This record gives sequence, C-alpha cells and structure tokens, in this order.
Amino acid sequence: MQGVCAAILCVSVFLRSAISQPPTESDTYTECTDGYQWDPQTQHCKDINECETLLEACKGEMKCFNHYGGYLCLPRSASVIPAPDPPSQPGTNLESTAREPFNPCPLGYEPQGDSCVDVNECERDEHDCQPSQQCINIPGAFICQCPEGYRKIGTECIDIDECRYRYCQHRCVNVPGSFSCQCEPGFQLAGNNRSCIDVNECDMGAPCQQRCYNTYGTFLCRCDLGYELGPDGFACNDIDECSYSSYLCQFQCVNEPGKFSCQCPEGYQLLGTRLCQDINECETGEHQCTEGQTCVNIYGASQCVDTNRCQSPYVQVSDNRCVCPVTKPACRDLPFSIVQRYMSITSERSVPSDIFQIQATSVYPGAYNTFRIRSGDHDGDFYIRQINNISAMLVLARAVTGPQEYTLDLEMVSVNPLLSYQTSSALRLSVYVGPYAF
Repeated sequence: MQGVCAAILCVSVFLRSAISQPPTESDTYTECTDGYQWDPQTQHCKDINECETLLEACKGEMKCFNHYGGYLCLPRSASVIPAPDPPSQPGTNLESTAREPFNPCPLGYEPQGDSCVDVNECERDEHDCQPSQQCINIPGAFICQCPEGYRKIGTECIDIDECRYRYCQHRCVNVPGSFSCQCEPGFQLAGNNRSCIDVNECDMGAPCQQRCYNTYGTFLCRCDLGYELGPDGFACNDIDECSYSSYLCQFQCVNEPGKFSCQCPEGYQLLGTRLCQDINECETGEHQCTEGQTCVNIYGASQCVDTNRCQSPYVQVSDNRCVCPVTKPACRDLPFSIVQRYMSITSERSVPSDIFQIQATSVYPGAYNTFRIRSGDHDGDFYIRQINNISAMLVLARAVTGPQEYTLDLEMVSVNPLLSYQTSSALRLSVYVGPYAF
C-alpha cells in the first residue's frame, strides 16, 4: 500500500499486488493482473507506467503519478509518500511482486545520495509552458512566465496595452509586447523616451530667410526693417516704401532692398534725408564764367552775366550801375540811372507773394516819389505795391513755372512841384524762375 498526500489531505490507496504463478512445463501462457504485464527477461509481472503509455492521461493542470497497477491524477503541488507494503497473501511469491524504485523525496525532488535535490523540469523539458512562455525552475516546481509586455491570463500570454496607463506625454503607440512614445511636431523625445521637450528649430536650420524666433513647439520667422513676411511665412519680401507715399522725398524716391533713399535733381544736394537744397555753384567754383563775367547763382544752376551790361546811350559808372548823361539828347526820356540786380524764385510759389523791395537811395526835399513797372511784365505776372514815399514792394501776382527768366525795369519817378522838377531812376531786375518748387 502507498499513501498519497494532495494539498493537506492524505489518503491511502491500496493497489493489487502483481501475483505471478510460477510457470510449469504444462503451462502454455502466463497471466498478470490488471496494470501489469509479463516481462520474459525477469520472468515476473512488471508494472505498466500509464503516465507514459496513455496519451494525455491527466487533463488541465493535473499531474500524472504512476502507481503499482494504476496511476493517479493529482494537482502539481501534491506529493506521494511511501506507505507500508501490504501483507503477503497466502501463496503469493513476494519476490515476484513488481516494484518500482522507491523515491523518498518530495514532489519535484529526487534522491541523490542521502539527500534530495531539486528536479529542473525546465532543462528536462518536463513542463507544460506555452512556446511563447519562459519556463523558470523554482525549488520543487517550475513557473511559466510571460515575456515583458505580456500578462498571463489562464495559460495564455496577452499583450499589455501600456498606452491605457498614459505613460507618454503626447502620443502613445502600442505594439506587441511593448509601446513607443511619439511627440507632436516641434517636440522631440527626452532621454526617458516618454517626455517631450521643445525643439529649437532655429538651431536646426529653420527655413527663415532672415530672423528666426523659437517658441514652445514651433518657431516664427521675422524680417528686418524694410522687409515684410511673404505668404509662405518664411521668405522676406522688400517693401517698396516709395509706393506708399509721394511725400517721402522732396524730389524723387528710390526704392532699395530693405530701404529707400531720396535723390535730388542736378544742381541740388540732399539736405538731411529727404530735402533738396540748391547748390551755390558760384561759391563752390562749379561754373564756367570768364574773367569779364559775373556768376549769378539761381535755383538748380548758375548764370554768367557780363560785368558791364550798360547799353548806349548809358555808360557804366560802377559795378552794376549805368547812367545816361543829360547832355545826350537821347537821354531826355530815359531814366537817369539804371542799377542791375538779380534774383531767383522757385516754381509754383504761392501768390500773392512779396519777392523784392525797392528802396530810394537819395531823397530830395519836397519831392514826391512813385514806383511802377516800366517794362518786362508782358503777362501781368507782377505788380508794385508802394509802401511809403521812399520804398515799394514787387509782388508776384500769379504762380509761375520754370525754368524761365524775367527782366523787369522797376522805375521810381521823383516830382518836385515847387521847383517844377521831374526825374527818374530804374532798377533792372533779372528774375530767374527755377524748375522746381524747392
């Protein structure tokens, strides 16, 4: 008899002993009891190991234990301990009873000398782990372990969906047995492969044409002064400042990459950044006047006039002054003296505009002075406004456009009624109208 312990319950199982009758000369066959078979070599009945001969002798998680004349299906944690042999029956040949070697060790162990050593079921392939599982030997038994990223449900290994636990900061992609984290555009995985950190696109060759500013998760392109960002958000296009306003420059606006500049016409120079100032060629020496000529600066150019502009019957008495001697009959109806003067005005000047003041240089007691335009004002563009007995103002009556030149003879007539005396003098004023309003 052998005793069987399963969990905490111990039971005794009595198996029939194999009784073999010694053969005689008249015997033609030998008969063994159930669970045994005749072994012609030993001339005994030998126990049949049903755990080896029967296919799937035990189902599920049960383990097959062979016994004399039969077998048991017990949990894997059960142990078989020996029990005293049953008493011999009359006529039984004890020496002929089939016995397997006795194992005094617990389940999962085997005797080695005087001690019990663990049986490595994994190395002996005495386990029922699935192909996808790993057999791990433990003292007295073994366990079936799933690979990392799987969990065991029943006897199967099921993939763990790590994404449901929100391991990733941005996006999680589950794959069999594992997972991977992905970041949104503008970010990259940190060293822990889970967090996302900002990418500095400006240091990684962002396609900004001029200036790049990194922001959280993206970047911005900006342009230098004088440029504007294109529709694609990367390119910088030049701003044509000249097309926005006609008042940026006094004369001409020239657009340049990223800026603009003002230019002035010939005879002018830039004053500051946008205004034009006349160049005085007479002072700079940029004129072609000869020794017998006088340089007269006008807007945008210069004029070379003869130093002696006196015409007969006048004679020159000093620079710019001519007199007509009373001894000459031709001088009777002419002003006694003519003084040469020059001035320049801009085009499109607002009117009426005072442009030149006439002043008497000598006054006789009891004389009355009047002023008039003697010649040169054919279209009535000017008029005289008398201020008092010794001065008057030349007024521009209509806006004029240059370049053009006026030669006006401004006459002062002096009358002395007490002495019945009348005389006159003239100022010959050359007025040059410049080509521009500056």
